[in-house]
Amino acid sequence: MSDRRRAMPSVPSQKVIIIGGGATGALLACHLLRDPAQDLQVTIIEKTPATGLGVAYSTVNPHHLLNVRVSNMSAFPDQPGHFWQWVIANKKNEVEGCEGSFCFVPRAIYGSYLSSLLAAYRTQGREKLRVLRGEAVALRLMPSGVEVTLGNGMAVVGDICIVATGNEAPAARYARSVSPWVEPEKAGIPLDRPVLIVGSGLTMVDYVLSLLRARHSGQILALSRRGLLPYVHRDVPPTRIDAAEVPFGGEVSRVMRWLRTLAERDVAAGRDWRSAFDGLRPHVQDIWRRWPDPAKRRFLRHARAWWDVHRHRMAPDVERLLRNSIASGQLKVVAGKVATVEPDDYGVTVTYRRRDAAAAAEKFHAANVVECVGISVNPGDSTNPLLRSLLEQGLARPDPIGIGIDVADDCAVIDRNGVPSRRLLAAGPLTRGRLWEIVSIPDIRVQCAQIAEWVGRSSRSAAE
Repeated sequence: MSDRRRAMPSVPSQKVIIIGGGATGALLACHLLRDPAQDLQVTIIEKTPATGLGVAYSTVNPHHLLNVRVSNMSAFPDQPGHFWQWVIANKKNEVEGCEGSFCFVPRAIYGSYLSSLLAAYRTQGREKLRVLRGEAVALRLMPSGVEVTLGNGMAVVGDICIVATGNEAPAARYARSVSPWVEPEKAGIPLDRPVLIVGSGLTMVDYVLSLLRARHSGQILALSRRGLLPYVHRDVPPTRIDAAEVPFGGEVSRVMRWLRTLAERDVAAGRDWRSAFDGLRPHVQDIWRRWPDPAKRRFLRHARAWWDVHRHRMAPDVERLLRNSIASGQLKVVAGKVATVEPDDYGVTVTYRRRDAAAAAEKFHAANVVECVGISVNPGDSTNPLLRSLLEQGLARPDPIGIGIDVADDCAVIDRNGVPSRRLLAAGPLTRGRLWEIVSIPDIRVQCAQIAEWVGRSSRSAAE
């Protein structure tokens, strides 16, 4: 064994390409480079100026807080206090009054955290990490590796490529629509005019906070099919749930009834329903994987909205701001559906019907429409040139329910013939069709650790 160790430095480094430099790409790089014994060279290809931020952590609005407490936001699952220790050491003056693990800091701070982790690798003596500014537009598998082409014509060659392009917003459906990821001032929204927001989840909450920070004084109407708002976090411990208790493979209705019963039992015992939801987290991906595709579709159609508002909750400070806006009358949340959106001289005239089938159609005059309707884009409808290239070549295919690309359990991308690739992987929200709960840091970091372990085994195998 010692002779083998001495021989390893002569083996060329394993070159890993990560397409996407948002939170998922940054976490992947950190996990890949974390073990100094691994002889890896990592290249991140990112089209925006900042690495590690993505859409979620590029915000500068101090009211845009993390939706997960600091104790669950470490980049490394085996070091749960890593992020909070970094905050204390580097951002203590920015989080005064935030003590202990039940704390929700501005998302910009988390972006700084991820950027600082990457910076540590970029300043090492032998460059183990490089970041290329540009958009990956095509990918070619070769017998000896992978070649990625950028929009400027540059080609990057590696042994393994991991696609981590993150969330993609759906195409705009309505006239005078503005992106929820663009601040109101930059979108040109008049500060004294009404605004319609389609959707009532966490993205809607973020945009209301952006409007309030911009001193918007007009009416805000948030319209969604059920009119449900995300619940707020409470400082409660998760319920311990043994895998043997979980009805894996049961019908969607059966699993939902079981979870409700579990939550009601906690409440009856003087605890909180949130404990049941948080205790279920380690089992959610297994529940999803064991459902057949028709059951997954039923969940998305009938139970997703209920699940989302209970599972993906707001920070307490955010809830206070939102409730104040509702109490003042500026924000109105309505369960209903848009019928028509017609442009006019002052913006748009929106006709909508409330959820009550007997209700007459109502009209709302707004300057703009902000579409906060989720991020589960069918890959076939994607505008991302790389994803389109992969699908057209048959190197990838949509997952069976059309909310991501199809991957194996080890995140290997599956081609149109059903064959998992040995050189092409995917990570983060792109893999939601296989894992479902893979949009927040506590889940993504576990996936990144698993991918890094697989790449490490592949590297050691090549060295031998």
